[in-house]
Amino acid sequence: MFYSKLILIILNFLDYFQQKKIIELINSKFSRAISIVDVGAHYGETIKLFSKKIDIKKMYSFEASPQNFNILKKNISKKKFENVEIYNLGLGDKIENNYINQTLESSSSTINRLNKTSKYFEKKLKILKIKNKEEFYQKIPVKILTLDHFIEQNDIHQIDLLKIDTEGYEFNVLNGLSKNIKKIKLIYFEHHYDDMIIKNYKFHDINELLKKNGFIMIKKSKMIFRKSFEYIYENQTY
Repeated sequence: MFYSKLILIILNFLDYFQQKKIIELINSKFSRAISIVDVGAHYGETIKLFSKKIDIKKMYSFEASPQNFNILKKNISKKKFENVEIYNLGLGDKIENNYINQTLESSSSTINRLNKTSKYFEKKLKILKIKNKEEFYQKIPVKILTLDHFIEQNDIHQIDLLKIDTEGYEFNVLNGLSKNIKKIKLIYFEHHYDDMIIKNYKFHDINELLKKNGFIMIKKSKMIFRKSFEYIYENQTY
């Protein structure tokens, strides 16, 4: 557990410099307070960062993992973050009850299946000093909604920024947004190219979906020490 926390601290420090450029790009697109949907809130890192650097009108943050959400709830008090609402829900392409693979390295928790024969997976266990693969994760029940359902239930007319960090579930989140995707200005997401997480899609599928709905890529950056990239797409019809 100690190694897990230490690695997360180091990666968060290195990510800060990339995040600074991303924040500057986001701010350049707006001259007013903006509305944000944060999918994959983890412990509230994005909430804290955006609250410091972006003028937020309203922010809806979702964390599927009950374990992660308990820590998120402690970190994000309503008194300090009064314009932020947090939900212990996952977002996907249909409304359902599902399971999340809660990993010891909590930021890697995923609704997708884990590829336990992956060399990347074995390398991660070695770094974390975990000998038994089954000790790395446990299955926990979660509730999944679609963004379409949430937007309609809450009468949301526009979303300036949609941020998705769901460890291989990004395409599912976007597929649950078919009716309301035109209401979004920017989509900021992370995509993994390693084979540790079993996905039923490739980056090409996300790119084609967004292009079909009037979005173009305006930012791409590689995440340090990981086979992952961050992307920002902008809605040209917004």
